[in-house]
Amino acid sequence: MAAAAGLNSSHRNCQYSTSIWILLLCSFSVASAYIEGLYCGNENCYDLLQTTREATKNEIVKAYRNLARKWHPDRFKEEEEKATATVMFQKIASAYEILKDDEQRNDYNYMLDHPEEYYSHYFYYYRRTMAPKVDVRIVIAVTISVISVIQYLNAWNNYNTAIVQLSKEPKYRIQATEIAKTEGLLNTNRKKDRRKKEEIREEEETIIRKVIEQKMDIRGGFSKPKIYNVLWIQLVLSPYYILRYLYWYIRWIWKFNIKKEEYGLEEKMYIIQTYMKLSSTQWEAIDEHDKENYLMQKLWIKKNFTAWKEKQEEELKARLAVSAKYKSYRRMLVGGCA
Repeated sequence: MAAAAGLNSSHRNCQYSTSIWILLLCSFSVASAYIEGLYCGNENCYDLLQTTREATKNEIVKAYRNLARKWHPDRFKEEEEKATATVMFQKIASAYEILKDDEQRNDYNYMLDHPEEYYSHYFYYYRRTMAPKVDVRIVIAVTISVISVIQYLNAWNNYNTAIVQLSKEPKYRIQATEIAKTEGLLNTNRKKDRRKKEEIREEEETIIRKVIEQKMDIRGGFSKPKIYNVLWIQLVLSPYYILRYLYWYIRWIWKFNIKKEEYGLEEKMYIIQTYMKLSSTQWEAIDEHDKENYLMQKLWIKKNFTAWKEKQEEELKARLAVSAKYKSYRRMLVGGCA
């Protein structure tokens, strides 16, 4: 009997302990559904707005307005009551901000249903609250547009600057003046012109710049802007450029690596440009006479180019050795090191 009583007592104690653990686990699960610092903290957003999870958006808006009027701090005169109302008003506003947004509301409901996914709730909460509200695609499009406009305007500014500079150079100014006189653009008889000297001079400058713009071949970074060089157009045409490059590369391998054909003029120019490490804009800025000189020296051949480069470096050193500015620069360096 005593043994049986002991067994019954042990059994009751075991059941009692199990019940306590179940209650503790349940209470832990319920408490952990609310996380301090996320959403409404340790309170339920629906309870703060006195609504349920089934409430529609209109019902949530209506409940918020009613509670906002009820707890607005301006309705209270006593400092203690006003402080309490301020805290309550802020809680109601926070709950409304969460429940009025469909995505945040879905995240909040998921947190209530899955309290065990503790760290993922932090991720989703801060991703919603800290992420920019503007669509990233719009930001990228606007950024590219701004860059394209600045790029195009800057190209025009460089081009106009080059025209002004060329019009001041005696060599090009004389040529432009002769062309303008030949084409009858300039009035050679100033005595019959009754306009002021300033007006005549301004007209001549405009004509000379126009002649330079039409007749001079300006290349490189100061060439006349073209709309297809802006970033937007380049991005739109990038698939075409990629396909063209692939075609060019395969053709190059087939003709010159496999079939061992001789290089043409275009290929020779490209190899020289590559050896010199020049961009297309820099290469276009080189005078045609210099390019012909490169071809005459067969600089597309690596051995010839290496010898030519060494010779250029030696000539540069020789010019610097007799340069007064370079000597002054060297003395300054020596003095600074000392």
